[in-house]
Amino acid sequence: MRRLLALLGLPLVMTATACAPAGSDPSTGGSPSVGGSSVRTPDHRWEAFAQRAAEVAGAWRPDPAWSKGYVPLQDPTVLTGDPGFNADTETAFQAGWYRDQIEMPGTRPADGTIRFPDGTMTVPLLSAAEAYRQLDQGDPPPCEGRPKVPRPTVEPGPDGPVSSPVATACIPLTVTAVKLGTAPVRTSRGVADVPAWLFTVEELTAPVARLAVAPSAVTAPKDPQAPSRPAPENVVGAADLTAVDDARLTVRLGVGACDTGITPLVQEHPNVVVVGGGVVRSTGACIAMLKLEPVTVTLKAPLGARPVLDVVTGAPLLLGRR
Repeated sequence: MRRLLALLGLPLVMTATACAPAGSDPSTGGSPSVGGSSVRTPDHRWEAFAQRAAEVAGAWRPDPAWSKGYVPLQDPTVLTGDPGFNADTETAFQAGWYRDQIEMPGTRPADGTIRFPDGTMTVPLLSAAEAYRQLDQGDPPPCEGRPKVPRPTVEPGPDGPVSSPVATACIPLTVTAVKLGTAPVRTSRGVADVPAWLFTVEELTAPVARLAVAPSAVTAPKDPQAPSRPAPENVVGAADLTAVDDARLTVRLGVGACDTGITPLVQEHPNVVVVGGGVVRSTGACIAMLKLEPVTVTLKAPLGARPVLDVVTGAPLLLGRR
């Protein structure tokens, strides 16, 4: 199990100025409570995490594009509001299952403008047809015992019953319209207003946006600068960010199936944040399976434009599809 986690090398982010478990008491220097007691004592179990996080933060050297170009730190498929998911439509959204009921415009529009907190940038754009090809990840697999076509539901109407399709886990989402707009996107320069194609989906209550910036204008996040030595045995990395709410971050840690004592850890710096987790490894036999455990950490200051780095690989964490 431990070898498996090392090979996967999931990213983990922390900062050098402080190392504190979530829910810790600042008056004790970020140490968690012990055994649920009202007496709080320093916890030295995560010193190895703090040392590695400081190395990761110290090695961070962004290239000029980080502050001058367009470096998205988020999945290019973005929800523009509350989609009104049920279990089936969320499955289809996460998998990228779509079917179009319209003809997608194939002509590229004029250049668009990205609006950063610190300025603007003019960029070439994709056509709606190109964006849809990126959005659509194929057809869903057959589901035994589930219909392969939408099932009608009957609702009362002024002239009698009205049928409307109901999505299932075995059918894609239905695109009925598209228009060019913008979407808020986390970037290396903070949250930016980015040109996007907005797809109206019959089964959802908010459009699905696919970022419209042409690949020639996109700079990928820089390669990670991880310490040369392996990560400490009781330290695990983070796979991605699932939410950023001011100073509150939700990340998914890569943990073993039998790991216990999962403790989210974070370290802040003026220019980066490093996050990860501490675990207690199982000493007995355990299935070699990696689990993604969602945890939340609260920073001392809003995240702003600071990247969140993985303590294991040193890579910037991306905000996943949401």
